[in-house]
Amino acid sequence: MSATTSLAKRAAQASFAVAGIVPVAAGLWGVLQPLGAAGSLMNHGRYLSGLLLGIGLAFWAAIPGIERRTTWVRVLTAVVVVGGLCRGVGLLLGDPLLPSVAGALVMELGVTPLLCFWQGRLASRG
Repeated sequence: MSATTSLAKRAAQASFAVAGIVPVAAGLWGVLQPLGAAGSLMNHGRYLSGLLLGIGLAFWAAIPGIERRTTWVRVLTAVVVVGGLCRGVGLLLGDPLLPSVAGALVMELGVTPLLCFWQGRLASRG
């Protein structure tokens, strides 16, 4: 592996590690501090937060061999993008565009696809 490729790999690994903090932290928060719902809605919120936590942990699991995890990263990215598109539909249906929603959309429809593209470029150099 060339020095340039090694540097690019380390930069991608660091970026995935930092970006992964968002779903892991938000997932944990949602499991431990559900959002004002009651009963089965609260339980469903915990379940969805657990899925978010799992997505973040799965992205982190790809970090050690990031240059070989193209399929893994693309599948996870597809799941995140579908979630972001559904969040966007919610906005079209009248959900408020709160700062937290805007930040989530940036991660789901911007940062995650960019990281996926970067990983694909890294894998093609490999």
